[in-house]
Amino acid sequence: MNTTTARYEEGLRQALADPAEAAAYLDAALAEGDMDGFLLALRDVAEARGMSEVARNAKLNRENLYRMLASTGNPQLSSLTALLQSLGLRLAVEVGKA
Repeated sequence: MNTTTARYEEGLRQALADPAEAAAYLDAALAEGDMDGFLLALRDVAEARGMSEVARNAKLNRENLYRMLASTGNPQLSSLTALLQSLGLRLAVEVGKA
């Protein structure tokens, strides 16, 4: 990994430690309409907080958490809700634009 990438990733992790930044990041990923992209963004947020700690707080197995957040992951709503709650976030529904 080159130093530019390392600095970018470190800066991203620092930003995502802030719940407001994490929520905006995840919201932007959801707006793209790509579930793989959303799971990758959620993984970024979880890694910024420490994957082991997040798994423990969400009462999820760490290996299962990694699998859940992989591009092939298909998390159950209960697991997704537990994960978001452990990050200090919540799932919300809004009226869509027609």
